[in-house]
Parts: sequence; structure tokens; C-alpha cells
Amino acid sequence: MDPIIDLDFIDNRTPEQATAAASCDTKVSVETNTGKTRKLYIESYGCQMNFSDSEIVSSIMHEQGFDTTSNIEHADVVFLNTCSIREKAETTVRNRLGQINYYKRKKPSMVIGVLGCMAERLKKSLLEEEKIVDLVVGPDAYRDLPNLINEVDGGQKAVNVLLSREETYADINPIRLNSNGVSAFISIMRGCDNMCSFCVVPFTRGRERSRDAHSIVREAEGLVAQGFKEVTLLGQNVDSYKWESEDGTEKVNFAQLLELVAQLSPDLRVRFSTSHPKDITDEVLYTMKKYDNICKYIHLPAQSGNSRVLELMNRTYDRAWYLNRVDAIRAILGEECGISSDMIAGFCSETEEEHQDTLSLMEYVQYDYSYMFFYSERPGTLAARKLEDDIPLEVKKRRLAEIIEKQRECSLNRNKLDIGRMHRVLVENFSKKSADFLSGRNDQNKVVIFPKKHYKKGDYVNVFVNDCSVGTLFGEAVN
Repeated sequence: MDPIIDLDFIDNRTPEQATAAASCDTKVSVETNTGKTRKLYIESYGCQMNFSDSEIVSSIMHEQGFDTTSNIEHADVVFLNTCSIREKAETTVRNRLGQINYYKRKKPSMVIGVLGCMAERLKKSLLEEEKIVDLVVGPDAYRDLPNLINEVDGGQKAVNVLLSREETYADINPIRLNSNGVSAFISIMRGCDNMCSFCVVPFTRGRERSRDAHSIVREAEGLVAQGFKEVTLLGQNVDSYKWESEDGTEKVNFAQLLELVAQLSPDLRVRFSTSHPKDITDEVLYTMKKYDNICKYIHLPAQSGNSRVLELMNRTYDRAWYLNRVDAIRAILGEECGISSDMIAGFCSETEEEHQDTLSLMEYVQYDYSYMFFYSERPGTLAARKLEDDIPLEVKKRRLAEIIEKQRECSLNRNKLDIGRMHRVLVENFSKKSADFLSGRNDQNKVVIFPKKHYKKGDYVNVFVNDCSVGTLFGEAVN
């Protein structure tokens, strides 16, 4: 699953700062006061799927007598919903546990729990090494949280990291945390079957399973009724979504699911993440073309531009296949369709020439933006077991810097094409720089900043773009 990055400020950061922000994005639970007797505080790290999971956890805990709080000092239970995709993410969580120890000393009754991918990967070692951790819960065991909390209340440590082949939490209505009231995530599937050699997700989130299509549509309907204007359908690999009713009379693939959600309301924007290059079909692209409210933006991680390296990564496609999919996107949806990517610098045995292939791929595709990292070996993965992490750190960092610089060039090129054009922008909030300006995103998922005037959050506004930076478009609202 792909990290979130706030493009409103990317042009004011160094490339290293922007990359770091993407790799360990954090969200904290909001304040809810419905008269519950105990308070829950959640910090969520990593990808959109983790943030979505925290909303499921909050719903489960709410039914057990918990409100949420944004102040850790007021919390009775503290959860860190963690990411294991890179070593830096795990280090961040370990450092945070050390900081939380301060609050635990002040309030010994406080329950500390580690949830999610890091919990699944490290299991009981977290209970043994991090003395303040009381419970460890994997991403398929959230329904068991009330029982585990009771065990901790009784003076015991608690752990449940069992993975499931069925769990989708389809019947749980998430409590929207950190919601701007405009955009919301809907998880449509869980787990992953792809087994990329560098990735821990299949081991921390289990096998792939698709959620009941009817429950997804009902959740989207509920969001529309609450006034939400945008939903993002989430999955490790949304293009492999495939649901079938128990009696076999109904079958829904991802293109059909997209259509079902898009048909709910023409004012509901529909986004999705993440697509896998081996699975994205022309049927999905033509469905996107058919509906104006399906955003013309695709996150299509390449990871490398070299076929040999892609084979070592077990990505199951080569450079030519990837370029075929990019060409199909451009042919069906037009040059204006936004495309973003993930890139890994310095994978095992990558040569200088193969690194240049990544740069040339970026030049060809002209990504609107990318999430860029140097290779970090993760214990238990196929690469850790069978491949040597043989690229020196200084070489990895230099190659990453070149990839970042290439992406900044591509982003600026793509943004310049938007100057002089009208964009339909969904207002999400004030600009972080000034309350006199609003911030929203256009169809291609780009942040657009414009003077507030009489507009407000949740409005669709036609904005004429007259300037840009590497990460942001600037313009004026047009009546």
C-alpha cells in the first residue's frame, strides 16, 4: 500500500524531507465525546490502509465503551497502528514507544498496544523488548480487541496476530477519524497474493480476499447521505478485486465495482489505490472514461525501469508490459490523465545501467509525482532470504537523489501543462500557509491553491490555473 504525501508543501522541502514525510506519515485520532467512560488515543503510521484500519478499530472500541481523544494524556488506552514496509517506519514506532513511556510512568493504568503490520511481523518480541507494551494485535484480529483489553485489565499481557483468509470487516461501520467531512476511504479488499520479493505485506496482512460488493456500495451510500463528496476505494491491488456471491449468481470485478459506486451520485468523486501493472485492464480504463466522476488518476507503481531487476523483484511484468499499460492509459484516457509511481533505488545487484533504465522510464512516462525510496531489506522477505543486499548505502542514496531530481523535473513539466486551463477542484480545507486561501484537488489528484472568496470546504469550484510549483497548482476561482 502506498504512503500519503501532502503536496501542498512539497516545493518548500528538500527532496530528502519530502521522501521522509511520505515514508512515515502519521495521523492522530480526533476528539469524540459521546459519554463513554474510557478514552482511546490512536496514532496511525504508513499507508492509507492503516488509516482506514484505525477507523475500524475505533468503531469496535466505541461499541465497548470508548470515545477517542486527540490528547494522549487523557487516554486510558493508546494504540500505535504500525507499518513495516521499511526499516525507517519501524524505527519511528520504536522511538515513539520510548516517548510514550513518559505518559505511562505518569499514568501506570494506561494500556499501550501495538497494532497492524509491525505487530504481525514482530509478534511477542514487542512484548518482551518494549516493556511498556501491553498488547500486540495483527490486522486480522481487531474484533478480538475487547477480549484482549479485558486480559490486560486483569493484569496479563495479550497478543493475537492470527491471519485470516476470510476477514474483511465488511459489517463494521468505520468511525471517520481526522475526517475533513469531504473525503473518506473505503477498504474493498485485504491482503496480497503478489509476493514481491522486497515486500512484507503478504506476511503481515495475509492472503488476498475481496469484500462483499453490496457492503461496499452501502458504505458509499452512507457517506453520500452524510455529505461526503469523495471516496477512495482501497486495496493492496484493487485491479484483482473479484467478489462472488455464495450461491454463485453474482460476480463483480473491479471495473464493475467502480461503475456501481460511480452511479450512486454524479457529485460523488471516486478514486482508487493501488493498481498493479500486471492486472490493470482496458475494461477499467474504459469505465473510468465513461464516468466523469471517476477521477482520471492512476497510481501505477513501477519500482524499477529495468526488466532484469523487475524479475528479481518478482513483479511479474517487464518494462515493455509496463509501457504498454502506460500507453493504453494515454490512448484511452488522454494525456491529461495523472499517473504516479513508486520507485526503489539500489535494489539487490542493480547496475548503473539498470539505474539509468529507471530514469529513462520516468522520462518516458512523465509521472505527475512518485514515492521514492532506496532499498531497505526487510527480514523474512524473499529478497532477504535469497538475494544479497550488495549496493553500498552511499550509492543507494546517490541514485535516489537522481531519481528524486528526475521526478521534480517531470512534476514541474506536467504542472506547467495545467497552466492556462480550467480545473474542477473539490475544496478540502484551508491552505496550510494562509486562511485566506483554500486547498483542494483536481481530477488528477493535484493540490490546487486559490483565494477563498465566498467558497467553503466541500464546494466544487472551477479554478483557472495561472501558476505552479513542483508540487502545487495556483489559480483563481471562476464563477
